[in-house]
Amino acid sequence: MFHVATRIQNQLVRVLAPRPSVLVEVVRGRKSRTDPKAKSKMGRLKVPPPVDPVEMVVLKERFTHYNMILRSLRFQFKEELLRRRYEQEVGSLAEERAKQEAEEHRALMAWNAAENQRLRRQRELRIQKEAEEQEMRKQEATILREKKMESHVKEKEEEILQLLEEAKTFITLENLEQRIEEALDNPKSYNFAIDKEGRVVKRTVLQ
Repeated sequence: MFHVATRIQNQLVRVLAPRPSVLVEVVRGRKSRTDPKAKSKMGRLKVPPPVDPVEMVVLKERFTHYNMILRSLRFQFKEELLRRRYEQEVGSLAEERAKQEAEEHRALMAWNAAENQRLRRQRELRIQKEAEEQEMRKQEATILREKKMESHVKEKEEEILQLLEEAKTFITLENLEQRIEEALDNPKSYNFAIDKEGRVVKRTVLQ
């Protein structure tokens, strides 16, 4: 009776006493590495459990059967995967894919033909334009050459006319005596001095 009253009084004191902010409850944990061995297990020797030979044979057979089932499942999955791949490459899926590839090839060939036709038209237009430009350049060169020839002929004609005009004053056998008489009647002095501008500054008078 006294012990019960003391325990209740201790509990009331614990409840009414001011507690810290965190209440940590003491819990018994595991043994540490430095704790000694328990007295109840001082003489204990750990002996592995006995193995039943019959049970060992049964377990071995079951383990072999398990490995065989897993190997069969792996082979079956691999065979199914290879069959699907074969169907994709050779079977109906391959035929459909070959048909799609043929359609795509036909469309690409049509596009290629249209593109070649367009490029051929562009090339023909470019060649025709280049030929026209070359013909125009040839015509311009011909016209320029003709103009140069006409200018050259005109210059030569003017030179000939000038020479014909100058030939009228040439001394020939027919007018030799007349020119001698004119020179004697009109003597000229070529003894004179000129300045930098070419003007006659001083002339010697004939005696």
